Amino acid sequence: MRGNKYDSSPMTPRTRLERLLRERELRKSSRFSHPSAEATDVNKEAELPANDPCSAEGDHSGLPNEEELLEGVAAARAFADGCQKQDVRPPKQRLLVVANRLPVSATRRGEGLWQLEMSVGGLVSALLGLKEFDARWIGWAGVNVPDDVGRRTLTHALAQKRCIPVFLDEAMVHQYYNGYCNNILWPLFHYLGLPQEDRLATTRSFQSQFDAYKKANQMFAEVVNQHYEEGDVVWCHDYHLMFLPKCLKEYNNNMKVGWFLHTPFPSSEIHRTLPSRSELLRSVLVADLVGFHTYDYARHFVSACTRILGLEGTPEGVEDQGKLTRVAAFPIGIDSERFIRALELPQVKDHMKELKQRFAGRKVMLGVDRLDMIKGIPQKILAFEKFLEENPHWRDRVVLLQIAVPTRTDVPEYQKLTSQVHEIVGRINGRFGTLTAVPIHHLDRSLDFHALCALYAVTDVALVTSLRDGMNLVSYEFVACQASKKGVLILSEFAGAAQSLGAGAILVNPWNITEVASSISYALDMPADEREKRHQHNFKHVTTHTSQEWAATFVSELNDTIVEAQLRTRQVPPLLPMKDAVDCYSKSNNRLLILGFNSTLTESVDALGRNGQLKEIELKLHPYIKEPLKKLCDDPKTTIVVLSGSDRTILDDNFNEYNMWLAAENGIFLRPTMGEWMTTMPENLYMDWVESVKHVFEYFTERTPRSHFELRETSLVWNYKYSDVEFGRIQARDMLQHLWTGPISNASVDVVQGSRSVEVRAVGVTKGAAIDRILGEIVRYKGMKSPIDYVLCVGDFLTKDEDVYTFFEPELPSESPPAARGMLTNLVRASVPKIPASKSASKSSRLKKQRSMSTLEKRAISHGNEIVLQPIMQDRKSMREGSSVLDLKGDNYFSCAVGRKRSNARYLLGSADDVVTLLKELVQCPSS
Repeated sequence: MRGNKYDSSPMTPRTRLERLLRERELRKSSRFSHPSAEATDVNKEAELPANDPCSAEGDHSGLPNEEELLEGVAAARAFADGCQKQDVRPPKQRLLVVANRLPVSATRRGEGLWQLEMSVGGLVSALLGLKEFDARWIGWAGVNVPDDVGRRTLTHALAQKRCIPVFLDEAMVHQYYNGYCNNILWPLFHYLGLPQEDRLATTRSFQSQFDAYKKANQMFAEVVNQHYEEGDVVWCHDYHLMFLPKCLKEYNNNMKVGWFLHTPFPSSEIHRTLPSRSELLRSVLVADLVGFHTYDYARHFVSACTRILGLEGTPEGVEDQGKLTRVAAFPIGIDSERFIRALELPQVKDHMKELKQRFAGRKVMLGVDRLDMIKGIPQKILAFEKFLEENPHWRDRVVLLQIAVPTRTDVPEYQKLTSQVHEIVGRINGRFGTLTAVPIHHLDRSLDFHALCALYAVTDVALVTSLRDGMNLVSYEFVACQASKKGVLILSEFAGAAQSLGAGAILVNPWNITEVASSISYALDMPADEREKRHQHNFKHVTTHTSQEWAATFVSELNDTIVEAQLRTRQVPPLLPMKDAVDCYSKSNNRLLILGFNSTLTESVDALGRNGQLKEIELKLHPYIKEPLKKLCDDPKTTIVVLSGSDRTILDDNFNEYNMWLAAENGIFLRPTMGEWMTTMPENLYMDWVESVKHVFEYFTERTPRSHFELRETSLVWNYKYSDVEFGRIQARDMLQHLWTGPISNASVDVVQGSRSVEVRAVGVTKGAAIDRILGEIVRYKGMKSPIDYVLCVGDFLTKDEDVYTFFEPELPSESPPAARGMLTNLVRASVPKIPASKSASKSSRLKKQRSMSTLEKRAISHGNEIVLQPIMQDRKSMREGSSVLDLKGDNYFSCAVGRKRSNARYLLGSADDVVTLLKELVQCPSS
C-alpha cells in the first residue's frame, strides 16, 4: 500500500515490486538469522506416492525499469535490515492448505485407535519447510469413517499433525473422486480426452458425477469455514477442488483465496469439449490468484477464459467487468537439501557401493515413474530397444533400470498397460539378454528413500519420457543427487520440467522413437566437459528454486494480489444505494430518468452466442421491465428519456406504447412517443465519408465469420462479439489501420472502440454533447415551470459516451469547465464542406428539424461553401439552455453504470436485472 507522501522512511514499500522484494529479503534474512531447528529427518524412510499428482506433476504498467528495480531492492533490504536490528520477527500468518488428500495416511487399529503415517511429496515437503507461516492442512483422510466415535478420535489424532479431516462416504468417493476427478478431469487435462468406451453410460452418469463433485467441494468449503479466522490465507490445490474458490467466496468475499493446478491445463480446444467447461472456469476465476507450473498452462487457461467465456485476457490475468483474477506461473521444486544430505548417510553409501559392484563395467540408465498412461513407459522401452538395434557395441555395456510404481491396479486400462509393459520387457530381454545379464531390470514396486537416492547417484543417464506431465519432479531429484557423477538428463518436452531444466537436459519428443534412441546414444558418448556444463546449469536451478521457495513465493504473491485488488477497488464506484435513490425520488416533484437501452432495458444475451446474436440484432425489452416502466411513464411528475446509440426504427418498435422521449443515435434524433422525429444535429453535418467506410465494413464483415455491421444516419458500427475473439481483434486492428490510412484520413470523424466493436461517427456526436439540447427541447415541449430536482441516469455506455454522466455533476470552477459541457464549446472545425443540397433535401423531407438550435450552432458563420464553428467560452449560460432548469442540490443526482466496473458514473448496477429491481422500487414508493 502506498504510504504517506511525506513519509520518506524506506521501511514503507511504495510499489508492488518493492513489496515483493521486501518479502523475499525477509525470507532470506529469516533463514540466515534464525536457522530452523526442525531440520527434515532424512533417516525416515519414504516411498514414491503411488497416486499423488501433487508429487509427480507436479502487468498493465509494463516491466519495471532499472531505477525502479534498484529502488525496490534498496527499500526491501532497508526494511529487512531494520527488522534484524530490532530483532523483529513478523507474526506468522495462518495458512489453510486445502487439498483432496491429507499428507497423512490413517489406519484404524481398534476402537478409538489410529495409526498415522506421513506421506512425502513435492507439496508436503514444500509446506513442511515453510516456517514463516502457521500452516494447517485440510483434506480427505483416505478412509471411510461412518461412526461419530471414529470421526472424533481421528480428528483428535490428526490435530496433533496440524491436519483437519473432511469425511466423505464411499458413495461420494466413488462419484466424486473415482468418477468425475479421475475418469473425466484427469484424462482431459492430460490430453487423453473424455471416455470413449460405453459413451451412453458415460453420458448418463456424467451429471450425477458432476453434482457429486460440486457437493464434495461444498463439504470441503464447510470445513474451511469452520476453521477460518480473519486474515487467513486459503490455498486450494488441484483439479479436485476447482469449485472450491466459488464456495469460499460465497461464504466470505473478503477471504484470501488462491488456487494452484499441479497437472497440465489443456488448450482451449480440448477444454471446450468438457460439458461443465464454463462453470468450472468461472468457479476458478473467483479466486484472487490462479497458479500453474508453466507459462504454457497459464496461457492455455487465459485462452480458455477468453474463447469460452468471452472475457478479456490481459498480461496480468483475466478481467471480468473490472474484476481482475491474476494468473501466473509458479514452477514447483523439491527439498534439494534433503537429497544432498542423504548422500552422506552411511546406509545410502552402502547402497551406492552395492550398486556399483552389481553393475560394474556397464553404464546405468534409470527411469522412475508411476505405472501410468501419461508416463510414456512403453515408448521409453521401445526407444531403448531401437538404440540396442542400432548400436550393437553397447548391448553388453548398458543397463536400463525401470522403477514402475503400481497405481489404480483395479482399473482395466491400467491392468492392460501393465501387461503391455511386461510383454515388451520380456521380449527385449529375451532378444538381447544373456545367461548372466539382461538389458532391462523392471521393478513393479516403489523404493525406499535411501535406495532411491543411491540409485540416482550411480545413474549415468536418467530417462524421462512423459507424454504429458504437470512437472515431473523425478528429474529434479536426479539432478540433486548428481553432484559427483554429473550424469545426463534426457527429458520429454511435454513435461513441465522441460521449461525449467530444458537448457541443461536433452529434450526429446517421446513419440519419436528414433529421436529418443539417438539421444540415448548421444548422452552415453557425451564429453565430460559438456556433461559438467549441463549439470551445473540444472543443479543451480534445482538448489535455488526449491519447494519451500515455491510455496513462499505463491503466498507472498497472493497477499500482494489482495493489496493490488484493494487499490483497484478504491477506484471503482460503489453499488447504487437503492434505498437512498428511492427516498430522494419520492420526495422530489419534477424527475428526469435517462435510461440506456442495450444491456440496460434489454433481456440478457447468451455470451456464447447460441441464439444470442439474433437476440442482439433484434434487441427486445427485458420481459419483466415493461410493467414498471409503463407505470413510471404514466407518472406526471416523471419524464423518461431512453438515450441510445441504436437506430430510430429499433426504438420505435420497442417503445411506441410508452409515454416517454426517445433519443436515437446518441441523441442526434429525438421525439416524444406521441410526436414526430426531429434532429438535434447541425444542419450542414459533413457525412461524405459514409460510403467509403461502409465498403470497408462490408469487406471485413465478409471475412470475419459471425460479425455484422449496422448503418445508421450519423455512424457505422462493426460488431464482432460473436466471432472468434483472437481473430476478431486481429481483424479490428487491421480495419483501423486501413481506415486511418484511407477513407477517414482527412475526415472529421471519431473512431470509438468498444470491447468487441468499432464505430465510426461524425465528430462531436456523443450522448453528453446532445443531452443539453435534448433537455432544452423537453422543457419547451412540456412547458415546464418548476426546475428538475431529481435526475437518475442509468446505462451501459461506451467510454466516449460517459460524458452524459458528468453533464449533471455540480459546477466546477469557471477556469476549468466540465468536460461534458465544455465539449460543445471546444469543437472547432475549420473548412468543413457542406453536404450537397440533394442530400440535405432528402433528409429534410424525412425529418422535422429541431425548432431551436443550440447557441453554438446559431453562431456558426457561413462563408460560401464552408462553415466555420467558433468557440464560445464567455456565453456559457446561454449555451446550457437545458441545464439551466436543473436544481439537483447534489444529493438528488444518481448516475449508474450497468455491468461496468470502470466508469465515470457515481454508482454501479450489476445487470439489467438490477435495473428491473430499481424501477420496481421506484414504482412502489409512496409518491409515485
